[in-house]
Amino acid sequence: MLNKVVLADAFASFTDTWSPKVAADLHDMQVKLAKFEGEFVWHSHDQEDELFLVVDGKLRIDLRDGAVELSPGELVVIPHGVEHRPVALPTAQVVLMEPATTLNTGDAVDDARTVRNLDRLG
Repeated sequence: MLNKVVLADAFASFTDTWSPKVAADLHDMQVKLAKFEGEFVWHSHDQEDELFLVVDGKLRIDLRDGAVELSPGELVVIPHGVEHRPVALPTAQVVLMEPATTLNTGDAVDDARTVRNLDRLG
């Protein structure tokens, strides 16, 4: 069975921020949707690379040696092991593609925004 995801409808279905929702599964990967507001916690992922694709708003990914800003239609891949901090300017709707094992706060597991069990859309 095929499940079509309409991004606008999917993003409209939730309001919470920094809490990714699973939109689709692809092999060992997941496509997740999240709303960002303000700044997140500095963290890294030992094993997992992360793709950030901005759908709406602006996003800056702070790195220890610089930053990259993303506008709608732009994406970046943060390699595993790279410490980073997403910052919405002031808000952003983001598609994430990453291994299903990826914890949103990476090695910052004691952060209040850590989500261990993701909701599924649709």
